[in-house]
Amino acid sequence: MNKYVSLDKRSKKAQRKYHAKQRRTWGELNPVTRSVPSGKNYNRKKEKQRLLRASGTCSAMTEAKRRSAKNSEMDLMPIFFCLTMTQRNSL
Repeated sequence: MNKYVSLDKRSKKAQRKYHAKQRRTWGELNPVTRSVPSGKNYNRKKEKQRLLRASGTCSAMTEAKRRSAKNSEMDLMPIFFCLTMTQRNSL
């Protein structure tokens, strides 16, 4: 028959083994604390989505058009800047 040895008198290795047996997993539950954003605060992203849904242009095709238009504007920006700079230099 094994004699009981108190936890504080056991070796570090034996203590770790004991504590490892005591631990459990959270399973599917995530223990991270979450905060719910206040509905009263202004949320630019939420407002933009509301406006898009109200106008009825919230489809994937219009989103792709919007992106391509945005990219083309950004592509023309440096050209426009260069043109204005060369015009100023020629004066």
